[in-house]
Amino acid sequence: MSRIISISLFALASVFVQPALAQLEDKPVLMNKAPFHVPLFSNEYVTMLSINIPPGRDTGYHTHFADSTTVNFSPAIRTNQVYGETEITAPSVGQPVPGRVSFNNVTENGEYTHKASNVGPTPFRGVSALLKDRESGHSVSNRSDEAGFTQVLDNARVRAWRVILEPGEKTGQITQTAPGWRVYVRGGVVDELVPGSAPRGMAVADGDFMWQDAGQTRAVENSGSTVIEYVEYELK
Repeated sequence: MSRIISISLFALASVFVQPALAQLEDKPVLMNKAPFHVPLFSNEYVTMLSINIPPGRDTGYHTHFADSTTVNFSPAIRTNQVYGETEITAPSVGQPVPGRVSFNNVTENGEYTHKASNVGPTPFRGVSALLKDRESGHSVSNRSDEAGFTQVLDNARVRAWRVILEPGEKTGQITQTAPGWRVYVRGGVVDELVPGSAPRGMAVADGDFMWQDAGQTRAVENSGSTVIEYVEYELK
């Protein structure tokens, strides 16, 4: 008899627990608290997130609450659902070329809350930088005449360049005039060349990033055997 009562109580508890869990799963969180959005670094300027959504999983509802910029590393078949709406967008494939750079302008367009689901066979990976509220005033560098740099983004918050180096190639020498960061799309072995210093070798992987303070003068040489690609940002 006691066993029957225990089973009945367990079943009754499940009736109440399951809806509660569903409500928790549907409750929006901030982007930096969302599933598969892992904070890796934070300072007075940015919070860096590693985004890695496995096949068959979703981000849960999360709110984009700050201006942000993202470098994607892999395409994936995704659906999207805006919080409070029943419509789910048809599966779409993300930009097929790794290294796509995007900017989410929350300052102009406002906050929004959604859920992205990876319905394809491959992970969706990227690195996002959440830009913190600060007064503008940084003067960013102009690299238009320097070898190796292709500008890919320029707005009121950031400027960004793409660099692709074959083995043995190197960039022109630049002086970074504002704080920023570098995101590696295709890693390998590089030497950072700073005047008056010995070459600084670095072995980097796809998806690695590094913070860079203002005032650095440098060039970068591909000293490995594979193509190197990275995106470099400066904050305004």
